[in-house]
Amino acid sequence: DSKHLVSASQDGKLIVWHAFTTNKVAAIPLRSSWVMTCAFAPSGRFVACGGLDNLCSIYKLNPKADPIETKVAFRELAQHEGYLSCCRFLEDDREIITSSGDSTCILWDIETRTAKTVFSEHQGDVMSVSLFDSRNVFVSGSCDATAKVWDIRQGASAVATFSGHESDINSVAFSRTAVLLALAPTTRLVVFFDMRSHRQLNVYSSDKILCGITSVSFSRSGKFFFAGYDDYNCYIWDTLSGSQAQQLAGHENR
Repeated sequence: DSKHLVSASQDGKLIVWHAFTTNKVAAIPLRSSWVMTCAFAPSGRFVACGGLDNLCSIYKLNPKADPIETKVAFRELAQHEGYLSCCRFLEDDREIITSSGDSTCILWDIETRTAKTVFSEHQGDVMSVSLFDSRNVFVSGSCDATAKVWDIRQGASAVATFSGHESDINSVAFSRTAVLLALAPTTRLVVFFDMRSHRQLNVYSSDKILCGITSVSFSRSGKFFFAGYDDYNCYIWDTLSGSQAQQLAGHENR
């Protein structure tokens, strides 16, 4: 709804915030503090998280409840044999995609707690997933230095593979038009691919940036994208020109 956001920390809490007032809407104590990812359902009714416990825990939000009350997980999804690196809800709140250090991604039916499809073509830890707006297509980035595009309507086989990278892929992101993929390797490059031609369009780098990248995200229009680097800075890049638009500094750690 563009008003709320969720954060998870190794202090053992999952917090839902009102972005404009900075007030806490809900604070959920987690069974495991070793959390690595969190996600908000499109409806705003659910949040999810996971990490070194190998579980995807889903919590149902109740706006009438005490914001600091102890929460019990609505569903716990267990099948991964490695840590949970990323999770993303599909559009109808009934399904969720998870990625894991066991080299797989799983499409889950939340209500029945069952795995509908296991995507297992990666050869290394899967670090990130990103959904396209249709919610039928997603991309995954892995430590095997490849990004794979999947269509859940076509089963467990990838429909496209982007390879040729020299290091792990930490983060992937779709633009809203589904034309571009941003891949964030652990080297100091961000690479863009055109989904229609399956070719590389541009590489974004600077001689002044000598560290790896941990996360990427597009602006709503797709004109800019944001990349978080290991030098504690966030750099904003112009998608079309390839130039660095701005640097956001202030963090004291990664």
